[in-house]
Amino acid sequence: MNNNIINKEDINFKKKTDEELRKKIGKNIHLARISANYTQEQLAEKTGLSTRYIGQLERGLAFGGASTISCLCNALNITADVFFSNVIECSNNSLLNTISDDDEFIQSYLKLNEKNKDVIRLIIKDLLKLQK
Repeated sequence: MNNNIINKEDINFKKKTDEELRKKIGKNIHLARISANYTQEQLAEKTGLSTRYIGQLERGLAFGGASTISCLCNALNITADVFFSNVIECSNNSLLNTISDDDEFIQSYLKLNEKNKDVIRLIIKDLLKLQK
């Protein structure tokens, strides 16, 4: 018996398929675009990507390479962790992970006007400072 063989049932973390991962990342791309108040067409124009490709990314039908992710992050003025926040599991739960998993919070936040969104951002910044 070969002790080097890994039994899939013994692995401590849930194995996720590429399709599941692409869909979660796509949802995060969609939420980031909506939060930035961009249409797919506007984001496509800012990134140089096609509108069709943006739609495929958001639906999890495609997954961009490093240059695509970098381009999207720059256009949306975010860091890449926004795309991966509820995809990569770690023991260090951040506020961003909590918010990403809470669709009701996100949907409510997206309905706010810019002034109120700024207030929420300031509150989050202050809470993070207090937490340190």
